[in-house]
Amino acid sequence: MAKDKRIIAVGGDHTIALPMLRAVNKVHGPVALLHFDAHLDTWDTYFDEPITHGTMFRRAFEEGLLIEDKSMHVGIRGPVYDQDDFLRDHEFGFQIIRRTDIDDIGVPAAIAKVRERLGNTPVYLSVDIDVLDPAFAPGTGPPEMGGLHSRELLRLLRGLNGINIVGADVVEVAPAYDHTDITSLAAATVVFDMMGLMVNSGSLRPNENDYRLEVPAV
Repeated sequence: MAKDKRIIAVGGDHTIALPMLRAVNKVHGPVALLHFDAHLDTWDTYFDEPITHGTMFRRAFEEGLLIEDKSMHVGIRGPVYDQDDFLRDHEFGFQIIRRTDIDDIGVPAAIAKVRERLGNTPVYLSVDIDVLDPAFAPGTGPPEMGGLHSRELLRLLRGLNGINIVGADVVEVAPAYDHTDITSLAAATVVFDMMGLMVNSGSLRPNENDYRLEVPAV
C-alpha cells in the first residue's frame, strides 16, 4: 500500500488484523489502534496457540506496531481468564471504554474520549462485529449478551469524522449463523461508513459538535 492509499479488510477471522497492521506500519510507522469488540484480544495464547483471533493485538504490541498511549478498546464486555487480563492490557498501553461505561456516560462523551485519545495520529480501526448485541449481529463466533445497538455503533463511528484513519477491518462475520443476513448487513454498513470516514481522514475539526458523517459531493 502507498501513503495516499487506505485499505479495509473484511472477514472472517480477526487474526487478519495482525498482517494488516504489519502492512500499515511499513508505510505509516506505528499507529494508534481503535478496537471495537466484546473481547480484549490481548491474551498471550488461546487454545495454546500464540497467534489467534484472541491474541493478535498482544503480538502487535510486542512487535512495536502500536502507539502505546493512543490505542484503546471500545465496547468490551466479554469474559476474561482473571483480572490480570486487564492489568496486562493496561501495561500494553490500552485504554478501555467498556459497554457499561457507555451506558453511564452516553455516546457523545464516549466519542469525546476517543477523539481526545487519538488526536491526529494515524489510526488503524478494527471492528469485530460481536461488539454488537446478538440481537443485531447473531452471525458471529462468540456472541456476547449486552452489546452495542447498531444505532450506537454507527453513531460512535460517525463521531470519528476527520480522524486520520489509514487502515481498517470489519471481522468475525459468520454467514452460516447469520439469520436473514442481519449480521452481513451490519458489517456492510460499517464498511460503507468506514469508506466515508476515510474520505475525510486527517481533516480534524477543532470544534466538532455535530457527529454526522459528511461525504463530499462528487
